[in-house]
Amino acid sequence: MPQELIFAPMGAMALLTFLVLGLIPLTRFRAVAAREVTADDFKFGESPRVPPHVAVTNRNLMNLLELPMLFYVAGLMYAVAGRVDGTALILAWAYVAVRAIHSLIHVGYNNVIHRLTAYAVSNGILIALWVMFFI
Repeated sequence: MPQELIFAPMGAMALLTFLVLGLIPLTRFRAVAAREVTADDFKFGESPRVPPHVAVTNRNLMNLLELPMLFYVAGLMYAVAGRVDGTALILAWAYVAVRAIHSLIHVGYNNVIHRLTAYAVSNGILIALWVMFFI
């Protein structure tokens, strides 16, 4: 199997991260334009005046920069070791899909139970990807 196939889900994960990054200025500019906040409310990150519907995009970006780092490392491990196979690819794509669902829930209707479920499933997939590598 071509080892570089693992880079496609890694690229998709990076794209998801960049899309959420792009939402941050949109939600902030809208909030400033609607006079919900001022530009100074973002001077040192986010002040307590920033409404949750604005802050959530930044929080989701932080989520995409935390455990997904282990996904990128795993992808590189598989590629370098020449261990990319069908199972690894399925797990990698499943991880990206579930993280995309998590982000849609988080920046969308933000139901905590639904979001937690997606988060837990994605973590299980990530753990499986790592365990499978070492077995």
